[in-house]
Amino acid sequence: MNWQYIWSVFPRFVDATIITLHLAVWGIVFSLIIGVVCAIATTYKVRGLSFLANVYIEISRNTPLLIQIFFLYFGLSKIGIKLDGFTCGVIGLAFLGGSYMAEAIRGGLEAVSKGQIESALSIGLTPFQAFRYVIFPQAFSIATPAIGANCLFLMKETSIVSAIAVAELMFMAKEIIGMDYKTNEALFLLVVCYLIILLPISVFIRYLEHRTRLAKFGE
Repeated sequence: MNWQYIWSVFPRFVDATIITLHLAVWGIVFSLIIGVVCAIATTYKVRGLSFLANVYIEISRNTPLLIQIFFLYFGLSKIGIKLDGFTCGVIGLAFLGGSYMAEAIRGGLEAVSKGQIESALSIGLTPFQAFRYVIFPQAFSIATPAIGANCLFLMKETSIVSAIAVAELMFMAKEIIGMDYKTNEALFLLVVCYLIILLPISVFIRYLEHRTRLAKFGE
């Protein structure tokens, strides 16, 4: 293990880590938005939207992210729609993650008891107010473990975006291996950088799960 070499290329991995985080954050944000919309559409059988949401979920969950990104990056360019690699990566992560978020949130919505809904309506809340103040907060609390797992999943899936030459962590590792033949050093830095990203987030998600579980029981 050449520690001097590791130190010399570490700044390049820092830049790649920042790009990876940007990909992950935007992908998670948009996937949550898509997930909420699709979960509402499928849970409450919104006319028109319910069918489209189910079709989207099936397509997204049953096609690999690599194929989705290739379609965005190479396929759309054939019809004149040219997107840069970073944009394709964000769209691909959001497209994949949205279906998983939708299923997680839908499970949370369906887990809220009818008694809670009836109680909210009986005190004069409108259906929208009941959803906003009673149903959705409880559903999100129930779905927190699944949402957290999906966030970690999407962060790790950013490695697939290296296939379209986005200079994130996996791309940087492959570049160093290909150019300088420093396989051990590249893989060591790759693991360290992913641990730096994922471990704190994993700990925070566990803390959030613990807090929402206590809040659920009024503690």
